[in-house]
Amino acid sequence: MNRIYLFLAVIAISFAACTTKSSTATKTEAESVKEEVTEAVETQADKAYETVVIDADKPSPRKEMRAKISDAALTVNYGSPSVKGRAVWGGLVNYDKVWRTGANEATTIETSTDLMIAGKKLPAGKYGLFTIPAEDGNWTVIFNSTSEQWGAYDYDKSKDVLRVNATATETETSVEAMEFAIENGSLALKWDKLVLPVSVSL
Repeated sequence: MNRIYLFLAVIAISFAACTTKSSTATKTEAESVKEEVTEAVETQADKAYETVVIDADKPSPRKEMRAKISDAALTVNYGSPSVKGRAVWGGLVNYDKVWRTGANEATTIETSTDLMIAGKKLPAGKYGLFTIPAEDGNWTVIFNSTSEQWGAYDYDKSKDVLRVNATATETETSVEAMEFAIENGSLALKWDKLVLPVSVSL
């Protein structure tokens, strides 16, 4: 009889140990998931924009930068060329000529509400986004009412809705694939060792 009681006691102790271990493991897993979710939420909250690849099959993938500026939804759709060891500014991209600000189809910018671009009003709508690069860094940024066009071949200055000036600066680090970002209250074009910020606000 004593042996039976002893056997039952051993089983009970083993069961309790397994239950405690399982509970601890479950708690650890739950805490890990909670930490991951918290981290994801914090990362999303800190990010002022997101970039989505629309067409990855092209040599210069089509991308969209999507951002919220207060109540305004801002979208920039562009072809993203890469440096690939080439001379970009003054080489691949000419100075003092209208540029599509990307590759393939012209870059477009769309805003759900009126915005102030470098202190000038841009009405809500969708526009072709062109630029005129300058060797001295004093660029012209153009918002054209014809949003859907290939490159800048059919660009028509008479369709310009807004033109603003912006100053491009050189950077120490190089951005291989052209991108747009929202930084410090500006829409920034980044490519090679150059960044072109344009202030954006409501």
